[in-house]
Amino acid sequence: MTEPGEGTQLELIQPSARARPRPKSGGEPVAEVDPVASVLVDTGLAHLDRPFEYLVPASMADDVVPGVRVKVRFAGQDLDGFVILRTADPEHEGRLALIRRVVSPEGVLTAPVLETAKAVARRYGGVVGDVLRQAVPPRHAAAEKALARDAPEVDAVPDSVSSAWSRYAVGPAFLSRVTAGEAPTASVLAAPSSDPAEDWPRLLADAAAAALAGDRGSVIVVPDARDVARVEAALTDRLGKGHHVRLTADQGPQARYTAYLKVLRGHVRVVVGTRAAAFAPVRDLGLVAWWDDGDDLHDEQRAPYPQVREVARLRAELEGAALLSAGFTRSAALAQWCAKGVVVALEVERSVLRRVVARVRVAGEGADLARDPAAARAHLPSAAWQVAKEALSRGPVLVQVPRRGYLPSLSCQDCRRPARCGVCSGPLGLVGPGQPPTCRWCGAVETRFECSHCGSPRLRSSVVGARRTAEELGRAFPGVPVTTSGAGAVVDHVNAKPRLVISTPGAEPVAEGGYAACLLLDAWALLDRPSLDAAEESLRRWMNAVALTRGAADGGVAVLAGVPTHTTVPAIEALVRWDPAWFAERELAERLELSLPPTARVATLTGARSALQAAVSEMRLGESVRVLGPLPVDAENERLVLSAPLPDGPALAAEVAAMRARRSARKDPAPITARLDPRDPTS
Repeated sequence: MTEPGEGTQLELIQPSARARPRPKSGGEPVAEVDPVASVLVDTGLAHLDRPFEYLVPASMADDVVPGVRVKVRFAGQDLDGFVILRTADPEHEGRLALIRRVVSPEGVLTAPVLETAKAVARRYGGVVGDVLRQAVPPRHAAAEKALARDAPEVDAVPDSVSSAWSRYAVGPAFLSRVTAGEAPTASVLAAPSSDPAEDWPRLLADAAAAALAGDRGSVIVVPDARDVARVEAALTDRLGKGHHVRLTADQGPQARYTAYLKVLRGHVRVVVGTRAAAFAPVRDLGLVAWWDDGDDLHDEQRAPYPQVREVARLRAELEGAALLSAGFTRSAALAQWCAKGVVVALEVERSVLRRVVARVRVAGEGADLARDPAAARAHLPSAAWQVAKEALSRGPVLVQVPRRGYLPSLSCQDCRRPARCGVCSGPLGLVGPGQPPTCRWCGAVETRFECSHCGSPRLRSSVVGARRTAEELGRAFPGVPVTTSGAGAVVDHVNAKPRLVISTPGAEPVAEGGYAACLLLDAWALLDRPSLDAAEESLRRWMNAVALTRGAADGGVAVLAGVPTHTTVPAIEALVRWDPAWFAERELAERLELSLPPTARVATLTGARSALQAAVSEMRLGESVRVLGPLPVDAENERLVLSAPLPDGPALAAEVAAMRARRSARKDPAPITARLDPRDPTS
């Protein structure tokens, strides 16, 4: 063990292994049995990411057990920590300090969660303490006192044959293996359905029921609170009340800690929540499942920036649980898992898909082009208008718009260059009708626009937002109710009555019985994003919207408008054919040729150029590691991209962790942000 104080200003005194451990200050007696406790102290420092030993006072001997929170003296201050081990003899020579106090006798950190946190930290070159802050919620004393120790009586889970899983060739076999205590793995491409008994929330609920039938628990992770609510409803319908709990970041401190304690104390064995729920301390874990792998809400925004997919895989492997990913699309990373046999691909027959998926049309193709040559470029082409008009006689119509706001993006009328703010060079947009152009970055009002490229004073809209679209459709369909759903005002459900629902991606309400039609506007705005996953993300957003529409057998139609006409776009082909597996395999093959994630391990280092150069010069990078950049990020920071073949990924992660530890020990003033396997290394 490294002597504490190397590179730090510490006052800790380590114990002697040759003599009976003594308190640092003497006086208070220590425990007779296993008087030494290993404590993982929450220092927040990368170079101190290891346990430290403390003496256990005799008065605390019964309470200091693995998993409890304690207060310890460290570097001249009282810090929180978790006890992870009690031993009879210390490993380091010297004297030990006493544990200050036990914060709570509740063993909130279980051994499986600790091992998962360690594995996640190794995978992402991070610090175990950072992972534990995401995994274990802060203590709430009132919640501990209010919650009963003994689990309440609940009704038994009713037996039921899963109609949701019966649509998949080996679906029932997967459930049988989960019930039998085995650890099958699967990547399910869910088939859309307007029947709650067959929709994707019921798919996950039935899998949790199969685990409970085998006397094992489940963890289900979904992107956001709206998805949590849908899965909760399915779990209540399938399992009955009292068998599950929700665990999300938007719960208050007491509610979140109470939910965590219910799982910890065994009151419930099924957890549904957002990304932090992946660490829930479920007893006898039998299933780890997550929905919509490509959603960026599964990416943790705090160091070490883990992704739910990897957390789920690591936890399932460590605890021998089944692993299940489900979604309407499949990411390139999951396609790679399928190719390697990590998970088994489960899909429904094409004959079933032809009935349950809405018929997809592309505006501006075929006869549409002859009738309306500008249809492919129009915001609302005539083909979309005609479909909406007919569908409104049968029910609600969903209109997906890539951006919220009124006219969120403007460009020069003459040269088509983006319109920029004269103060900060940010993008200009219109916040409402009759309003002057306003910068989306600094808020400055542009009273006299002049294009910096051609000098033209004329502006045009580049992207039409949800508010402007609602205004246009309201005029096009007078008397039809218009509902908008987006950031700040998200609508969860709409009834089956005719109405226009204007929504941004991810905020689409669920319609009773499904939408009669779906319009996907301004497709180019999604495809043209400067991101590695632009095509993959576009397909995911489109399919998630179309999946809310009635199937072709029930007259459901979807229209994709604003598509590029100069080339064939694989994402559009995949949407029309409803073949996300083909697209994921193609995307994976292209990334393999270019050595892009997920076919390579990638680390990004962001900071000042001098700091980056110094950090990389100290790293022992193998010959297989490519150093790309630096790429400019802003006026002060740049980014280096380190790429390594998959077999050398663990070594790259270890070097990133070592680099962080060296810089932490030296207290280097210039910060460097290190991320492994980011969604897009360039952004």
